[in-house]
Amino acid sequence: MTPAGFCRFHDPLPYGQAVDLQKRLVQLRIANRIPDTFLLLQHPPVITLGRRGRREHLLVTEDRLQQAGIELHHAARGGDVTYHAPGQWVLYPILKLSAREMGTHGYLHALESVAINTAQASGIDAFRREGMAGAWCDRGKFAAVGFAFTRWVSWHGLSINVNPDLNGFNLIIGCGLVNQPVTSLQNALPEGTGLDFEAVGDEITRQVESVFNRKLQKQSPDQLLR
Repeated sequence: MTPAGFCRFHDPLPYGQAVDLQKRLVQLRIANRIPDTFLLLQHPPVITLGRRGRREHLLVTEDRLQQAGIELHHAARGGDVTYHAPGQWVLYPILKLSAREMGTHGYLHALESVAINTAQASGIDAFRREGMAGAWCDRGKFAAVGFAFTRWVSWHGLSINVNPDLNGFNLIIGCGLVNQPVTSLQNALPEGTGLDFEAVGDEITRQVESVFNRKLQKQSPDQLLR
């Protein structure tokens, strides 16, 4: 396995701060001053519009979002509109790809595999859907994918709904998919079955190591944010 940095944030990190951190890490990775690095974190409530995001897929006014304490950001990633909130793990790989390892389609497949394998580890039947990025179960879509590359270094990435308040998804047409339900891993389990958020984070970490063939070496948030 190739060594890689890894930082897991336990307190929600504001979206703008996470973007600034990724930009800094991308430039360091381009210059080969750091190894591949993976961030795993939550965000306070925020809606992001990707490069293909349509304003009509945001179903409320910006004033309404402000009143609800939900930020709105335009993102450099691919894809349409999505929602992030506590109870959702977000994975941001800062990964220098080589043509020998995987192309963009292989990278998309790898991110989806992390989500699918994580869900299956909790006993949930998870799968891909043809022509739709992300990961699904019988109750709906539980993971969204949207990424970007700068000189073949990746940023943005994957979000997995573990047990967030899903009401925020009612404010958008998630990923531009009309009449497609959004769910969480918790909702996909039988009623009364508990799901530990931190344990799911542990499983995501294991899947990242397996799918990307990287040995993750932990860094503290304080180290990374300095």
